[in-house]
Amino acid sequence: MLGEDTIVVHVAGSVLDPDLGDHVCLPFEGERERMTAAQAFTMNGLRRRTRVVLITHADSPERTRAWLAPLVPGFADAEHAGRIEILACADTYFTGGSLDLQRVHAKLTGAHDRAREHGQHGVYALIDASWGVGDARGQAAFEAATNELFGERWLAAVCQYDRRLFPRDALDRAASVHPISPEQALLRFANTCSPPGLRVWGDIDLTNRPAFASLLARLEHEPGEVVVDATGLDFIDAGSAQLLTVTALARPFGSTSVVCGASVARVLRLIRADEVIAVRRVGDV
Repeated sequence: MLGEDTIVVHVAGSVLDPDLGDHVCLPFEGERERMTAAQAFTMNGLRRRTRVVLITHADSPERTRAWLAPLVPGFADAEHAGRIEILACADTYFTGGSLDLQRVHAKLTGAHDRAREHGQHGVYALIDASWGVGDARGQAAFEAATNELFGERWLAAVCQYDRRLFPRDALDRAASVHPISPEQALLRFANTCSPPGLRVWGDIDLTNRPAFASLLARLEHEPGEVVVDATGLDFIDAGSAQLLTVTALARPFGSTSVVCGASVARVLRLIRADEVIAVRRVGDV
């Protein structure tokens, strides 16, 4: 176990100091690395004045509390004040032994309601992803479905994946359905309204393309006009841009728009997406 004098260096913008709205995949190797990450994440969440929610699987909530409390100054007081919650994965992710997206949504939304009551800025969730070892494909699909929870940007989550438990292909699959993971393109997003749509910023390529696909899937069923605001997007590859075409083709003709800069507009023109999407460059709108 780590000593009480362990030093955590705060790195702004790191995967252990996510912005609200970030959904992060974080592979790790070894107990020391896992515990150091939990310490840093918890301290950053408290510093940001969020409600820190730890969802455990390999350890019970009691065992997690026993090793984490000595590593986080003021842990007991913070937990007593409702700034830290420790939940069992079985009571959060599953109903009757089956994965339950609505239950996850309800648990995290409940934590958000409690956070607002206490004047906290949102929810910081650290999730032990070892719950999915027996069904890596099902876990990836579930993780992709949870992306919809992050569009209102009151929730940040880091999902910890143990390299000793997951084979490389499962880790790659898990990382790809998360908008953010070390050593891959970083994508952030937010839901928009009037008209409904999506705002995206950062970068999209092969490494996080499945995550982008999961965000667009929601838009296929929106009635009326939909606008994707990509003005903050620095890069999108052709394969990822093609997903915008797929979304537009699933909707009534002429009802899908993309607002973007010159570089993204160029990619959309190259793949002839502008034949089904209204591409509006910044400065022209």
